[in-house]
Amino acid sequence: MSLSHVYTNYLRPSLCSPVRLSTPQNFRRISVINCNSSSTLDADNSRKLVLQVKEKLKNDYHELPVGKNGRDDESMILWFLKDRKFAVDEAVQKLSRAIKWRQEFGVSHLSEDSVKGAAKTGKAYVHDLLDEKGRPVLIVVASKHFPGMLDPIEDEKLCVFLVEKALSKLPEGKEDILGIVDLRGYGLANADLKFLTFLFDVFYYYYPKRLGQVLFVDAPFVFNPIWQLAKPLLKQYASLVRFCSVKTVREEYFTEDNLPATFRD
Repeated sequence: MSLSHVYTNYLRPSLCSPVRLSTPQNFRRISVINCNSSSTLDADNSRKLVLQVKEKLKNDYHELPVGKNGRDDESMILWFLKDRKFAVDEAVQKLSRAIKWRQEFGVSHLSEDSVKGAAKTGKAYVHDLLDEKGRPVLIVVASKHFPGMLDPIEDEKLCVFLVEKALSKLPEGKEDILGIVDLRGYGLANADLKFLTFLFDVFYYYYPKRLGQVLFVDAPFVFNPIWQLAKPLLKQYASLVRFCSVKTVREEYFTEDNLPATFRD
């Protein structure tokens, strides 16, 4: 399968947009690197840039919703400015796309009940406890995912709902989550490049910088072809992936007190 075939058949332009971003709202001094030099953006200047983005969104995207996660949500605006290294036009473009996606995808309407069909498979869930770095943990059990068993939109809704749920558990001062993909028992019947790229696409466009690291646990040999296809498409997000063993998960990311039950065996 060529990469061009993969791109045409598996990667579609995302409809998507971002998430509720629980960004700290104290505008302290923020280090910014631009194309020309390193500089420091103080509270007044960061505030001015937030207001510029807010005004541009009002003028150019007035049809977008307001309120939490809307075009006038200043904490969300600041987060996207930071993601775009305080380039106002780039932040406006990325943020407007994200807000539109949230509206079209119906993120605010997702609930335990609306995703129960996909959730009951046990293919993905948010761990009740934080990892050793104080991050919420989103776990995917790849062997329980079978492409075509459910309408793809149901898997996508579960994905977004769980990302939102994980972010809602962020402690103060923490900004990203840990993703764990349990690949024990993974086989060709579980292969789903389309969904894997959707997942990373969501994090890039709609939840930027919210994914701190992804652990691929006990990946079997048959996973290699999928990874070789996905890796170049994921670009910089591929650097967040670490292949490791269950032993590594137990010893480096958790203790006996907070270890997910699935890794206790």
